[in-house]
Amino acid sequence: MQNRALLPQTGNFYKANLHTHTVLSDGHWTKEQVKAEYQKRGYSIVAYTDHRHYGWHPALADDNFLPLAAFEADLNEVFQKPGDFSRVKTYHINFYDTDPVARGGFTAIQPPQRYGDVAGLNEFISQMNEQGFLACYNHPWWSLQTHEDYRGLRGVFAMEIYNHGCELDGLYGYAPQAYDEMLRTGTHLHCVATDDNHDAYPVGDPRNDSFGGFTMIRAPALNYGAIIQALKNGDFYASTGPELYGLEIKGDALCVRCSPVEKIYAVTQGRRCYMAVAEPGHTITEACFPLRGDEGYLRMDCRDGAGNHAYSNAYFLDVL
Repeated sequence: MQNRALLPQTGNFYKANLHTHTVLSDGHWTKEQVKAEYQKRGYSIVAYTDHRHYGWHPALADDNFLPLAAFEADLNEVFQKPGDFSRVKTYHINFYDTDPVARGGFTAIQPPQRYGDVAGLNEFISQMNEQGFLACYNHPWWSLQTHEDYRGLRGVFAMEIYNHGCELDGLYGYAPQAYDEMLRTGTHLHCVATDDNHDAYPVGDPRNDSFGGFTMIRAPALNYGAIIQALKNGDFYASTGPELYGLEIKGDALCVRCSPVEKIYAVTQGRRCYMAVAEPGHTITEACFPLRGDEGYLRMDCRDGAGNHAYSNAYFLDVL
């Protein structure tokens, strides 16, 4: 294998929440409050993904903050019992606009409401892709979905490997198994960690659903075009706490550098998993794993002592 940086070695890392809700749908903060609270905590990017409401808020942009134009669409199973959503399967998909300025306005649209018609949903996603939107598949566990529901999805550039609001809501937040299940079908897609915040509880309340899952995007500058290109390229990683500083192929080895963690795992397409584990009471910040070349794909999972994770995107060896 040729030497290659999987995470870019140049540019800046920008902290992003790629899933948020405001008073324009079922959130409790205004778009201005979202900006203010996230900027206080070092975020540079927020995607405004209100339900069925296209959010393009260019007045919020400044040298240190970039709002991404987006919306969240849904496709729901027919209610078995009117008014009871608790057992209804649903697809929730975020659509990020790659060029809202050129578009000059947009109204959020919904996929055909035919749950089980994956071909119809994929056609809708394809049409949105053609219009210039990136699609992200959200919170499969909260959505009550199984492999049968999501294995046939096409046209999504990423999925949520962690959703903080769902984790607080009922321990539905982590989805690494769903990510691997999609990867094992040969689907190439990235992973993000998000808040999906609605802020029904104030900051400081342990039930507040902001500031728990984030995506670190590496780009040459904080402008719309550079961030969108980084998303398309997969130049980012997902996290609930730890940081990834470098990830590269060196000769026949996969090498990673990160903030102090207890465990570094390289997950592969099969059962084989490479690991580096710190001695009790200690931490590690780097590891190199010799590769055999038959791993299929590789993705990193770095876990700290508090149980927080940093997840890299999956990298398929046949395209490296």
